[in-house]
Amino acid sequence: QVQLVESGGGLVQAGGSLRLSCAASGSIWSINFMGWYRQAPGKQRELVASITSGGTTNYAGSAKGRFTISRDNAKSMVYLQMNSLKPEDTAVYYCRMQTTWDYWGQGTQVTVSS
Repeated sequence: QVQLVESGGGLVQAGGSLRLSCAASGSIWSINFMGWYRQAPGKQRELVASITSGGTTNYAGSAKGRFTISRDNAKSMVYLQMNSLKPEDTAVYYCRMQTTWDYWGQGTQVTVSS
């Protein structure tokens, strides 16, 4: 059974950086889509960044220029480098991987203090 495990969250001051990682355990093949989502208290989950198997990336407007998504196909991992963090980036961050199935991680908390 495939499980996604996120890591790298934590508490950081505004202007700081964090790098999130997401690893897939178990056998997972032909990952078409990898993405990072976030959900702040009282808000809906939203897409932050995504990357296709071909390397095409997509970013939410709030993430452009500050966040970078990357993937390691050989390791079935996806990363999110977050720079210039703002208090409004505070949320639980989830990774997602899609094959013919849809997998989600349990989330990692990111808290940005002002």
